[in-house]
Amino acid sequence: MKSPISITRNTPLYCTLAAAILLLPAPASAANNMAAIRGGSFRPLYLAADAPLSKVDNFLLDKKPVTNAQFAAFVRQQPQWQRGRVPAVFAEKQYLHHWVKQGKGYAPRREDANKPVTYISWFAAHAYCQAQGKKLPDTLQWEYAARASSTRADGSQEAGYRQKILNWYGKASHSPMQNVGQDRANYWGVHNLHGLIWEWTEDFNNASMLGGDSRNAKAAEGMFCGAGGGTADPGDYAAFMRYGFRSSLQAKFTLNSLGFRCAK
Repeated sequence: MKSPISITRNTPLYCTLAAAILLLPAPASAANNMAAIRGGSFRPLYLAADAPLSKVDNFLLDKKPVTNAQFAAFVRQQPQWQRGRVPAVFAEKQYLHHWVKQGKGYAPRREDANKPVTYISWFAAHAYCQAQGKKLPDTLQWEYAARASSTRADGSQEAGYRQKILNWYGKASHSPMQNVGQDRANYWGVHNLHGLIWEWTEDFNNASMLGGDSRNAKAAEGMFCGAGGGTADPGDYAAFMRYGFRSSLQAKFTLNSLGFRCAK
């Protein structure tokens, strides 16, 4: 559905939304439903095999992806993120495509309330986390937490660990979406890092993962560029697929299998 809003860089609404995304002070938020991840060092796939280890400090991560019900509550508080009201520069026209007409706006179907919210742009995910006093996890944090199996902080060498993830990546995208939290939690107590949806990270753009930061004033136009990199472990094809997927994204993209969770 085409947005009825005509907007340019000089319109007040553009400036208001940009400020809401980048400058709005975040309220304090309790760490309920978040898992404590103990920091450490590891070498991500996208760095060369002889690159120094990357250090990750202690952090908190949502135990489950953000659900439709949770995002709907956010939209009620910040209606500028309602379907049909977000300018095209901040979200593609498929934004919240799966929500249905309800009153003057849109809302998830009742049976979808506890499913992960998808068809969501980076800008909307960023705004949601900020409103909770949190942030999107950066890629190092996400990958570090996602290395865990159900019994180890680093389960990447366990038999069948990688194949299980690859099996999900090969699953048909039209398969019915499941509720969050139906899988076995990993070592940290986090659910659904694999097997349910892809997830936004704060610095999904490769350039920032490699030490630079290409996000600047042009970020509002989704001007994120991919960059190549060496591989620390060529056998970790699942991690390589995540790297390639993130490289293909623009911040305004809204996909049926792409959601998010927050960190702190």
